[in-house]
Amino acid sequence: MALTPEDVGAVLGPTDETLVNDLVKTGATREELAEAWAWINSDEALLNEGRRPPSGRVAQLIELIAVDEEEEF
Repeated sequence: MALTPEDVGAVLGPTDETLVNDLVKTGATREELAEAWAWINSDEALLNEGRRPPSGRVAQLIELIAVDEEEEF
């Protein structure tokens, strides 16, 4: 099922409304968002587990979240 604003809040915590809307617009699932969040927070560990780098919607979510985090600084 596609992401809802509540799903975004449950995975990311308090988040800028613009980012929430952008993430929901991707059509991604809550599971894809959780995977993207895991990659953002522990990409080295996931690569060491032998997981392939993200692609598709997960990669799109990572890009959106990463850009938002860069803008905070």
